[in-house]
Amino acid sequence: MTTKIKKAIICQNITQYTLREDLTTSYLPKSGDVAIFEVLELGKHTRMQCSTGKNRHIYPGDYLMAVFGNRYATNQLEGYVPDAIYTTYEMLGQGGVMGKLASLHHRFELKGPTTLRLVGYAADKQGKVINTHYYKTEKTPFTGLLPINQPQIILSLGGSMDSGKTTTAGFLCRGLNKAGKKTAYIKLTGTVYSKDKDFVFDCGADMVIDFSNFGFPSTYMYSEKDILDLYQVALAKVANILPDYIVIEIADGLLQRETNMLIRSAPFMQTVDHIIYSDGNSTGALCGLQLLQNLHLTPFALCGRFTAAPLLIQEVKACTNIPILTLEDISNATILNYIEKSTIKASTKAKLPLNGQAIPHAV
Repeated sequence: MTTKIKKAIICQNITQYTLREDLTTSYLPKSGDVAIFEVLELGKHTRMQCSTGKNRHIYPGDYLMAVFGNRYATNQLEGYVPDAIYTTYEMLGQGGVMGKLASLHHRFELKGPTTLRLVGYAADKQGKVINTHYYKTEKTPFTGLLPINQPQIILSLGGSMDSGKTTTAGFLCRGLNKAGKKTAYIKLTGTVYSKDKDFVFDCGADMVIDFSNFGFPSTYMYSEKDILDLYQVALAKVANILPDYIVIEIADGLLQRETNMLIRSAPFMQTVDHIIYSDGNSTGALCGLQLLQNLHLTPFALCGRFTAAPLLIQEVKACTNIPILTLEDISNATILNYIEKSTIKASTKAKLPLNGQAIPHAV
């Protein structure tokens, strides 16, 4: 195919392929399968983040290299890898996730989705459809082992999409940096788009990665085992800088499928030392706190968008003794004092040195 193709960021490692147009009416795709699409009509999405990281405008008639995947975004849209052959597909995410739309937030209903025609699949030398999952990374089964220097792990949770989780994570890394601590940021779940990790890096994190670094277009609808394995690979990656703290963000709210699954996962939560919780309003902050405490998980601080309003802070303060921190508080070196005073667990974690071999922890 000689037509110029715009390559999505999730496909950045795909350099050689052959186009299998014959599969468009016979092959059912899986999440991560790479394909070439023609833009038919623009809707909500008018740009795509390309392999350079730049958001490029797209137009009807453009050809895109992207992947099939699922998406869950309460303020955006919901969509899935197709379970049948269709004549058209929809753009689900700006990072290059395509599929079939299931629902759209009300504010986008007039625009509708950007629609696409499947031109063909990208295949390897054996004619097999290329999948981005662990395309240039070795998969590692979950063990729960951590870097040898035993970093503290802080989990950034929120009540919903846009509640402030990423901003909290970024400013938290900034505060820890001011306190002389080395930090790594892992966005473990979500849909591919580099904005969040770029923001946290700009805030001062020493290393930032997310699920897309390992070829996952999104994590929606994956099993607990799949996400735990992904978590282990991410831990091994950030181990190379020996961070003092690892800040982990999991996408959307406490009731979202994967978030709810992870906070109820004993293997996952056994690796976590601290929780910081963000919410957009006072009632949400208190409800989220209650939900976490029902699981015997108490955050060391409440933060998020509600802290921009002094009156909402007063409302929450009247109902809980959990510290309420503004962005100024979080980005200050004194954040270390709040962290050191709190832990959600006391068990000693096993160590994972750079060569990946476990060092037994003391009994």
